[in-house]
Amino acid sequence: MNYYYYIAGFPDLQPDDTKNVPALDALKADLEEQLCDNDRTLLHLVYAEYDNRNLLRYLHDKGAELDPLGTLTADDWREVLDLMEEQEHPHDPRLLPYVRTFYSAYRDENSPLDGASHEDYLAGLYYDYAMQCGNRFLREWFEFNLNLRNLLTATACRRHGFDTQHLVVGGNEVARALRKSNARDFGLAGLFDELETVLHIADEPNLLTREQQLDALKWQWLDEHTFFNYFSVERILSLVLKCQLLNRWKPLTQERGTAVFRDLLDALKKDIPLKGA
Repeated sequence: MNYYYYIAGFPDLQPDDTKNVPALDALKADLEEQLCDNDRTLLHLVYAEYDNRNLLRYLHDKGAELDPLGTLTADDWREVLDLMEEQEHPHDPRLLPYVRTFYSAYRDENSPLDGASHEDYLAGLYYDYAMQCGNRFLREWFEFNLNLRNLLTATACRRHGFDTQHLVVGGNEVARALRKSNARDFGLAGLFDELETVLHIADEPNLLTREQQLDALKWQWLDEHTFFNYFSVERILSLVLKCQLLNRWKPLTQERGTAVFRDLLDALKKDIPLKGA
């Protein structure tokens, strides 16, 4: 399906301009009405990352404030968690399959969650699920982000002497190579086109500059992979993803930017490997 009028009327997004970028909640609400059913499912998959965060928040604190960008409300989470407690294989359109897998492991006291944290284990399931969706652009986008995240994690682990085994997430070929290779390039030659670029970015000492370079790389990827998609759902999804990148920086005044920088430094001091997407 083509979305000529919607795309033609969309603001001209530029990677260095956060003034005219639509808010993600308004964008989501608008697209909910504009997209056909199949394309709306793809949109929900992109926004599922907010549901993932909300699930972890809700499991930690039933009264926690949830991110409104998530599709499921606190009442939804209460209902679907009750359903998963009552049934071994619950069927509910609000439940993506990887959430059921995660919750089964979460409530099993004997499950090691593959040795990963709840956040990393859920992220790995999310990426693996998304890379099986029916839309090629979205499959490749999620795999690109998984590889980017994992390579940054692996370089941080190597720098600080950590074991990558449980910090690298997902089960694709790049993830498997990162877990076992001791080569300078982690055995990724020919497997990840952006390898050298990411390794160069990983060496950037300024953490804010590093994050900006990573977002610039993602922006370039989106441009390259939608060059011939003029009015399709792929162009819509690319616009949404660009809006996510821009909204990330929109509230950063100089004071706020300094605070973010300090948070990143604190994470590094605590030996928490910085993650990509």
